Amino acid sequence: MRSFFKTMKPGSLKSDMRLCLDIIRQIAYRAAFLTVFMLISRTVWAQDSDAKVLDREFRSTVIPFLNAYCLDCHGKDRQEAKLNLGGYTTAGKVASSHQVWETVLERIASKEMPPEKAPRQPTAEHRKAVIAWIQSAREHEARRNAGDPGLVLARRLSNAEYNYSIRDLTGSDIRPTRTFPVDPANAAGFDNSGESLAMSPALLRKYLEASREVVEHLILKPDGIGFASHPVVTDTDRDRYCVKRIVEFYQRQPTDLADYFFAAWQYRFREPLDRGSETLEGTAARTGVSGKYLKSVWSLLVSQDPRISVGPIMQLQGLWPGPPSETLQPVDARRECERMRDYVVALRSKLRPGFQDLKIEGSHVGSQPFVLWKNRQYVAHRQTYDLDILQVGEAPSPAASIVDTALHVPADDEERERHEAAFARFCSVFPDAFYVSERGRDYVEESKKQMGEKGRLLSAGFHSMMGYFRDDRPLYDMILETAEQKELDALWRELDFVTRAPMRQYSGFLWFERTDSRYMREPQFDFARPENQDASSERMIRQLNTVYVEKARRTGGGDVEIAAIQHYFHEINDQIRWVEKARLEAEPGHIQAVLQFADRAWRRALSKTERRGLVNYYQGLREQDGLSHEEAIQDLVVYVLMSPHFCFRMDMAGSGSERQPLTNDELASRLSYFLWSSMPDRELRQLAASGRLRRPEVLQAQTRRMLLDDRVRGLATEFTGNWLDF
Repeated sequence: MRSFFKTMKPGSLKSDMRLCLDIIRQIAYRAAFLTVFMLISRTVWAQDSDAKVLDREFRSTVIPFLNAYCLDCHGKDRQEAKLNLGGYTTAGKVASSHQVWETVLERIASKEMPPEKAPRQPTAEHRKAVIAWIQSAREHEARRNAGDPGLVLARRLSNAEYNYSIRDLTGSDIRPTRTFPVDPANAAGFDNSGESLAMSPALLRKYLEASREVVEHLILKPDGIGFASHPVVTDTDRDRYCVKRIVEFYQRQPTDLADYFFAAWQYRFREPLDRGSETLEGTAARTGVSGKYLKSVWSLLVSQDPRISVGPIMQLQGLWPGPPSETLQPVDARRECERMRDYVVALRSKLRPGFQDLKIEGSHVGSQPFVLWKNRQYVAHRQTYDLDILQVGEAPSPAASIVDTALHVPADDEERERHEAAFARFCSVFPDAFYVSERGRDYVEESKKQMGEKGRLLSAGFHSMMGYFRDDRPLYDMILETAEQKELDALWRELDFVTRAPMRQYSGFLWFERTDSRYMREPQFDFARPENQDASSERMIRQLNTVYVEKARRTGGGDVEIAAIQHYFHEINDQIRWVEKARLEAEPGHIQAVLQFADRAWRRALSKTERRGLVNYYQGLREQDGLSHEEAIQDLVVYVLMSPHFCFRMDMAGSGSERQPLTNDELASRLSYFLWSSMPDRELRQLAASGRLRRPEVLQAQTRRMLLDDRVRGLATEFTGNWLDF
């Protein structure tokens, strides 16, 4: 035991010892219970009156037969074919060796035993009597055990079952048993039988390591817990998890303009019979685009407003394909809609406004307040354009592209205003970007950027500092519905909560301003150092704001620069305070989430005592062992996964020794581990909780549903694979 604990992490020694002792107690209790149950079951034969008759006949008929014709070759001193019949002195012992005596019956009935060369042969009557006794004993056992599955041993999950259960419990295919020893198979070739799936001290250590590996994927969220597909033990790991979720959300959204142009084309030239039934929203739903944004695109494409039907809008309307015909099939119309998209994208890229970098004496152009100010300018002008881009009064060259031609506007005041209005409407419908998922250092001149420099996902564009910046206003306002907006908001809150991004960003700011920028090297800034744990407190941030702005004013900072600096300190303070408050308020929710996790892991509803025990275990880790909230939650999850209620499959027998039906939860577990080699899902658990799973029609319907689920590969791989030995 001492060597076992030497392998554990020092910080978790007390909690691991408490956990292992609790597990050992629970396993010992169940082992004792099963031992008593087996002893009781062994006394059943002696209590059976029919068995007494069979036992008398065994002594008077079978034993003399064995002594006379069998034991010379199959006795204590000699075991031909590795068969020893010398130990069978009672009928009860025969009953415990069903397979052996089935073979004996076959050999005696076929006269293979004793063999022809044997010096003595039994009489026909004696042979028939022994055959009749064996058949009677087998029939007696069959009647005695009719409907009884026999003793169901408590056994641990096989390696495959453990992996599948962790996958369905966490949503991540972690496969923590890849370093486990191979599960031993029984005589029939199956590796999930109770007699072969024992738990040794060495394997118990493996299970603890597996549980801790699962916990390395644990994420504490504002509204509960989750599990990443990769370990999240470092800041970089947690960043990758949260950033990936946001970027994947962006990529799932319908932002391809060709899809909208084609959907509008389909609606415009829909079949006559559909004109009174299909709405624009219906077309959007059918084609997978945003109904909200399709309305805006449709309104622009069919607009006949003379005030804006010039320039880019007129050109775009001219590119829109006409009605279907022999020469214009839907596939051709789709291709034309893609040309429309390319036109919009190309023109929009030329209209994007640009903004000069902010800088004051002694500061760095890449300072966080100034980079964030520039980012906000881009956000505020996603749906506007730069008037200076337009070529007023200049005629386009004959070789000019359609995009370049659109930029040339008449000098006449009235016509120029019409074109400017058209550009304003065009840009309001088609932003220069629906969202920005990747950003590099925008403040660096192109000629001075490093070779191969690329943007970072969701990056604010700082130099040598981490920081994220949200730039998705057009997507949020123009495409997303309310539910999707809430989902995106939650993902960005999750990013700050999980990664503590505001704190880390501010620490980077303090470091940068004392090194690359050199702005904060004077004595009045000495209190604000990144190594100071109180540097991000509200008092310290406000104090730094004051002295930072004072210096900016002294060194010639204008109103824009001063406003950018003050905005930065105000925003970063609010973000840090929100993370601190949210993390504190989320702690009770994390405990409840682990209780729900335990309910699923243990495949049944927790009792009040169990729930209270888990909460007390968490509180002991915090108060007695001095663990942080996150460490205590991690150890609590380990406790749940190390419990026999998860690691073992057991059917808890009630009082008495008679066979009993499975409980509803046990029935659901039996079904899921047979068909999926994994735990029951929500639907199966709910049916079990309501008691409806016992209904034959419900059980059949669930079986059909589960056979159509991808998880049925567990049946094909584990059961069939062991059965057919592939």
